[in-house]
Amino acid sequence: MQHLRPAATEAALALVVLVGAVATAWWRLGAVARGTAWAEDGGLFLRERLAYGVDGTLLRPYAGYLHLVPRLVVDLAVHRPVEQYALTVSAASCVVVGVVAAAVFVLSRDVLPGRTMRLLLAAVPVVLPLAPVEIAGNAANLHWYALVLVPWLFAYGARSWWGAAVVAVLALAATLTELQAVVFLPLLALAWWHRGAPSPAGPVRPAAAWARLRALPVTVAAIGGGAAQVVTALTTERTSERGHPAPADVVAGYLLQPVAGLWDRRVAPVGAAVAEHGAWVLVVPALAVLALLVVALVVAPWRARVLLVALAGGSVVVWTAALLANAPADGRWSTLDAVGLAAVGPSRYAAAAGMLLLSAVVLSAALLVDRGAGRVRRTRTRTGGAAPVVRAALGWCVVALVVATSVANAAPGASTRSDGPLWAPQVRDAEPACRADPTRVLEVRTAPWSAQVPCTLVLRDR
Repeated sequence: MQHLRPAATEAALALVVLVGAVATAWWRLGAVARGTAWAEDGGLFLRERLAYGVDGTLLRPYAGYLHLVPRLVVDLAVHRPVEQYALTVSAASCVVVGVVAAAVFVLSRDVLPGRTMRLLLAAVPVVLPLAPVEIAGNAANLHWYALVLVPWLFAYGARSWWGAAVVAVLALAATLTELQAVVFLPLLALAWWHRGAPSPAGPVRPAAAWARLRALPVTVAAIGGGAAQVVTALTTERTSERGHPAPADVVAGYLLQPVAGLWDRRVAPVGAAVAEHGAWVLVVPALAVLALLVVALVVAPWRARVLLVALAGGSVVVWTAALLANAPADGRWSTLDAVGLAAVGPSRYAAAAGMLLLSAVVLSAALLVDRGAGRVRRTRTRTGGAAPVVRAALGWCVVALVVATSVANAAPGASTRSDGPLWAPQVRDAEPACRADPTRVLEVRTAPWSAQVPCTLVLRDR
């Protein structure tokens, strides 16, 4: 019975993370944003769901790739009273983010056995300062959260076949939601070579070989989902214009958006500080982050090193890919004058890169606090000295900074939906018109577009 207690504790903590993440994400949105439908949620996703049904939309391409989880969220909302459509989408999207957080908490134990640091790592998708500005609480942007989950899914060494099945399902859902998940496919090698798996250089026992096969479900799911996305991207036309960013704009934008967004979700105050004091306002923090990553790479075990490189490198790749795939995403940041810097706003493309970068920062800090995390430590370092104390102190300072910036940006603030328009009052006010003409189609305003809602949906629940 004693061996069941750690598993029960782990499950209970994962549930706490799930509930806490959902509640935090919901609160950070603010009342108006929660009740406002955003972009494709009230536009194309809803329109296609009403036209083609659930079976005709789940794997229907849009903008060059598949959106499985957002389509499922919209389908759930359609089955609820239409007056509550916006609230249902917001709530379901927050639940998805909660699942991501709980999964990261469980899956990261391969490199961070300590639960305290895993709690902070799991909180990253929820506490990222930039998250509620645009990507949180709506189905249209749920695909960004897949990017912070898939590195842990692909690298995880499942302890049981039930666990392997759950990881495979999550991997399939994530890869069928976000095309860029394929960037992390090489991490599947870690799933095949995990603690307890047979060493490639040693004899392979049947039981150990059977245990290694638990990596097969996630491998099949990830490669299958990734292949479907690649085929979709190659055979589906994208309407957005491709970008041709200058290297200087890629670098300047990365510093001004994902990096600066780690401590101020408004971004503009950071831009104003750059205009007044110079580029060092961004360069110094960026160099500090780079130094932190380098030190963590030096002291970390090999498995953690691979994930650090994947998270930090993935942040840069995701940011660069966004600028290459979408011309409007390029803010020409390297050419901005003082007025332009002071007026620059947050980019939704910075959120995913920011989540990956913040995950790398938190993982680095955790590894400095306990340089033996992620490996079986046989003995303490015999050399002693001040180095371990200094590393631990540095790690805790980074943790304190992450917590401080998260708290400072936690309260609901200005976002793309904070000014409405609220969905429910429009539907309620249109009920008399629907009763007078049940064949009518309502024009319900959303942010920033509008939705066409048949009166049959309005009267369905009356």
